[in-house]
Amino acid sequence: MSALAGITIIEIAERPAGEYTGKLLSDFGANVIKVEAPGGTPTRRMVPIRDGESALFAYLNTNKKSVVLDLDKAEDRATLDKLLARANALIDDHDEVWNAAHGLAPDAVAAAHPHLVHCVVTPFGQGAPPEWQACEPINVANASGWAYHSPSETPDEKPPLKGPGRFFADYEGAIDAAMCVLASLHRQRKAGPDERGGQFIDVSEDEALINRIDCVLDRMLAGDAEPGLERTAYDMGGPQTSFACKDGHVYLFMTTKAHWNGLCSLMGNPDWVGEFREDWLEFDCTRDNVKKFRDHFRPWIAEQDKIPVTEAAQKAGVAMVPVNTAADLPKNEQIAHRGFFQEAQHPVFGKVSYPTVCYKMSASPVRITSPAPALGADNSELGGE
Repeated sequence: MSALAGITIIEIAERPAGEYTGKLLSDFGANVIKVEAPGGTPTRRMVPIRDGESALFAYLNTNKKSVVLDLDKAEDRATLDKLLARANALIDDHDEVWNAAHGLAPDAVAAAHPHLVHCVVTPFGQGAPPEWQACEPINVANASGWAYHSPSETPDEKPPLKGPGRFFADYEGAIDAAMCVLASLHRQRKAGPDERGGQFIDVSEDEALINRIDCVLDRMLAGDAEPGLERTAYDMGGPQTSFACKDGHVYLFMTTKAHWNGLCSLMGNPDWVGEFREDWLEFDCTRDNVKKFRDHFRPWIAEQDKIPVTEAAQKAGVAMVPVNTAADLPKNEQIAHRGFFQEAQHPVFGKVSYPTVCYKMSASPVRITSPAPALGADNSELGGE
């Protein structure tokens, strides 16, 4: 039995943040009803497009149903209330002005549907200036501090980039939103008869990213490192970076004597390694030594194939991994062994390998049971026009 069987979620979201929140719940078996405006959610038109269909929309909306409602019309707004009356939760990612105009402000929803768990995911949370809500994920990534050092190898004369990905802020905010929805539903189940009311959940994507702030910015906040304009602080003074090899790239991370000895053995102990102290990574990791190491290492790694060399490196205790492309991932033996990709039939794309989740649950595994719905596919069932 699916983990969330019997749970009904109404999703009025129109951005990846809210749609991914709904996807996390629908893939666990919740009945997620996606309410779309006439013409469909904007993500239906986001690239990449193939044969007129958005691959992004196909990914974000597996296992969901679709009903078309024009929430500017009183009769369709009334239909939404009927859906909410029998739902357990509402997922949204619109700004406060839009919600107020459509009778979906937190206090209005709580008054009309006191049982409902109501979750809104926005770039900066409730109460932010209205103009901030127009921000894109790249703005949120920069505002949170993540773009300061990602990627670390960007030259100083170039601006910071959004290294983690196109919708990094949306996905991270969605993970917290889905967790909070589940926690709220669990609270209702465990509460007494007089304490089973709903709850409003306000998720800030910016704060979700700050919550995941990593060791580089932590060191600066703690006073262990001096903040400055030099964005290579992420390297922590070491030689770790990506290197070109014969068929792509590898990423090498080295901080200890054990790493160094393992790499020397892997390379066959060439003469140039004698230019370095055995403990240089720990006690003599100067800029000059880092540059000298990279200059020596690049010609050797350039002659290696990324899979054999990284497998040999890992067996030698060296933290070296292949830099995988999207085409590499489905062929990865460990990923295939875990069944991370699941095949399902899409009406336009045909048989598709969908990425699922990073964990395995024995009693209630995640399953892709249906592709993203056609626009309004479930109107007759759900009461839409």
